[in-house]
Amino acid sequence: MRLLSIQPVRYALKRRLLAQGLAVFLALAVGGVTASQSYAMQAEAAPQTAPQTVASQAIADAAPDAARVVLNGRVFDRVWGLIRDQYYDPQTQGVDWAAARDTYRPQALAAPDERALYRVLQSMLGLLNDHHASAQSPAMARNEDNARKSRVVLGLSLMLEADRGWRILSVRKDSAAEKAGLTPGWWLKSINGRDWEPGGDLVEGQPVDLVLVDEQDQARHVMVTPGIMPPVPLFSLDRSRPGVTVLTITRFENGLGRWVGEALAQTPADDLVVLDLRGNPGGQLSEAEALLSCFLPRNTAWGGRTLRSGRYATLTTRRPCGDLRTPVDNPLAVLVDRSSGSAAELTPAALSEAHRAIIVGKRTAGSVLISQKYGLPDGGRMSVSRQDFVTIGGVRLEKHGVTPDIEAETTYDDRRAGREPTLDAAISALRAEAARSAQASAAAKAA
Repeated sequence: MRLLSIQPVRYALKRRLLAQGLAVFLALAVGGVTASQSYAMQAEAAPQTAPQTVASQAIADAAPDAARVVLNGRVFDRVWGLIRDQYYDPQTQGVDWAAARDTYRPQALAAPDERALYRVLQSMLGLLNDHHASAQSPAMARNEDNARKSRVVLGLSLMLEADRGWRILSVRKDSAAEKAGLTPGWWLKSINGRDWEPGGDLVEGQPVDLVLVDEQDQARHVMVTPGIMPPVPLFSLDRSRPGVTVLTITRFENGLGRWVGEALAQTPADDLVVLDLRGNPGGQLSEAEALLSCFLPRNTAWGGRTLRSGRYATLTTRRPCGDLRTPVDNPLAVLVDRSSGSAAELTPAALSEAHRAIIVGKRTAGSVLISQKYGLPDGGRMSVSRQDFVTIGGVRLEKHGVTPDIEAETTYDDRRAGREPTLDAAISALRAEAARSAQASAAAKAA
């Protein structure tokens, strides 16, 4: 999965979660289900799985054939070698990486299929306690490649929580899931009799058997027939509230800066502007820089990166915000939550340190390293953290995240009722700030 990129370096978000609620999320369209995925951080959230336990899970009910063993070995060696040679920390976070190879390679060779292999790889990468180093199975890679195309979907957005597993975060309008009566806050326990994992494929018109638990803790058995739907827009604009422009950004992808520039060019100078980055896992660094250029002067220093060699480079706003020649002055708020990661953390951090925006919501994921994607021999992908990142104020966001100026949360009950308390809090704060500024300006003129 892509998070922040630097031609071709990208941020990637590892699928792990702190049990304390400091969540790290992966927003990924998989098998027609959008998954905000997170796994327990081994060092901080759950006891490490014993190597022999992982091996038994990998072997499952069948032994791999000879071709599978060879392919498993090639994939494992590529993953292990990339960490050894390219990882931003030459000491691999204090992990004995050679010993990790001795422990996990036999398990990888014994994996009977793709799913079992990538469980072993993720278990090994979990030793790094890094939210970015991750391996994507070929099925997950295919689904990511097709994410911007019309395809077969259920219409669910899922989040893996440490205590009870997968939970429905949202249900897409007019989707098969909505028609079947599924609702935010329910727990998905199984699909076709198996625990659901990213990477599954759905077939149009072929029903799937879901077992769920609702908000009253009652079990529900639901058959859902997936259908083809267009992709969810990456960017959307809402001017339904008088004097307020809400720009919702689901990922930092190509064209974001241009789109925001066009939207702001049509926005009245006295409108309140809200950037909604909730649930946004990140995207391209160049687009984060372009977005910052919409609100900060050109060549403003906003962060820095440190390479494996120790060399430091300053990041500045150099890319244009579409056709805007100068940044806008509209009052600005940024909405974030626990699943805002990578570029969706750098952006509010930079705007906050520049005293340009009010940050509203919950503390962000704390997943901010610069990583690069590599292909794997079986068609999967590997994300390797290549550079460290700090804000221009010297704050390291990795494992810390961005703390909002105003705490607010939209609960599952709010989602079901169509309420938006986080957005309401941001608008109230901006209006209060605008009133104070108007009073100060009037007082200055009177003096």
